[in-house]
Amino acid sequence: MKKLSSKQQEKLIQLLYNLLSNGFNLTEVIAFLRKSQLLPPVYVANMEASLLKGNGLADMLAALGYSDAVMTQINLADKHGNIKLTLEKIQDYLSQFRQIKRKTIEAVTYPIILLGFLVVIMLGLWHYLIPQLESQNVLTDLLLHLPHYFLGFCLLLLSLIGSFYLYARSCSRLRLFSQLSYYPIIGALLRQYLTAYYAREWGNLIGQGLELITILEMMSNEKSQLMRELAKDIKQGLLAGQSFHQRVAAYPFFKKELSLMIEYGDIKSKLGRELDIYAQESWETFFSQLNRATQWIQPIIFLLVAVIIVMIYAAILLPIYQHMGDVF
Repeated sequence: MKKLSSKQQEKLIQLLYNLLSNGFNLTEVIAFLRKSQLLPPVYVANMEASLLKGNGLADMLAALGYSDAVMTQINLADKHGNIKLTLEKIQDYLSQFRQIKRKTIEAVTYPIILLGFLVVIMLGLWHYLIPQLESQNVLTDLLLHLPHYFLGFCLLLLSLIGSFYLYARSCSRLRLFSQLSYYPIIGALLRQYLTAYYAREWGNLIGQGLELITILEMMSNEKSQLMRELAKDIKQGLLAGQSFHQRVAAYPFFKKELSLMIEYGDIKSKLGRELDIYAQESWETFFSQLNRATQWIQPIIFLLVAVIIVMIYAAILLPIYQHMGDVF
């Protein structure tokens, strides 16, 4: 079954939030979706089959293409009972990501088309014009071998991606994210994202009055490998005499402010509320950083295109000027 598009996912979450907020139960939600045809029948049938098996909302949505991050939030909300608030936050989360995705596509579409035309022009020059130039120079040699360099770069990039994928599969998530957090741009985005994500989840659970041990037990049974490893490691830290905020401070993929907020919230006995407020600010910062990062894509591609165009002109015109110099 084909997964829902990002726009359809957001629309379904919004619809679920509205229906559940108005007193619908899951059986009535399925009946409404079937009658209204707001969702293709194949997806409604899949959700209904999951419901008949006694599954919760998270399992009903599992086959529709939602990310593990979203599924974990819904699963935790099913357990602590704050499903409507969680759906509202997921709706905002998906909306923000869809806007970032749309802006990124808009930013790279025209430069990539331009780059494609440029590659075609370069292939024509490579086959017909450059080999006929009487005077060879560094630029003509570079342009002559540029397709080979480009192919080699692509193969190298694919090899690096493949190696990273194999390494990521064999490595624990705690170790992997700890290592990634030290990289300049990726690390900053990763720290901001994980800090916002876990601050919100812990804030919601603690705000519902759940004890830390209960929360860790719930995390141990989640689909997210990082969440399971975190729960196990935090438990070990607590058994060794560390406090919750001390254990959180030891993870490089969390911002230092998170452990300070936990310590400060513990002192005031308002940890759930403090984390929830901090999570809202952290999400705003994350999407702001992500938006700024995507704005650099188009200028970088345009700069690359400009450099190649200048090289082509220089490779063509330099021999002409050299020939004119010899004549005069």
